[in-house]
Amino acid sequence: MSQTLPGQRWQAEIRVLLKPSVNDPQGLSIRGALHTLGFAAVEDVRAGKLIHVQLVAPSREAAEAAVQRMCTDLLANPVIETYAFELAAAPAPVP
Repeated sequence: MSQTLPGQRWQAEIRVLLKPSVNDPQGLSIRGALHTLGFAAVEDVRAGKLIHVQLVAPSREAAEAAVQRMCTDLLANPVIETYAFELAAAPAPVP
């Protein structure tokens, strides 16, 4: 059972992609399938991950620091991946 912490609720949308210099076999496969479906104008596809995280933090700065650490410690491999995130205040939970 999770414990409710004091602070504001935040939601982060984190995007993780392979670095441009890293081969992306999944992206190549998707591009090939799109060409087969008649989308010949597609020149490149990069596949990645979209991760939604909800957290509680006392301030925007604390929430950003927490999400930054999540990305560097677990969610992205800095050797082969890049990441970016957007942070917004989360709506109040419905009782």
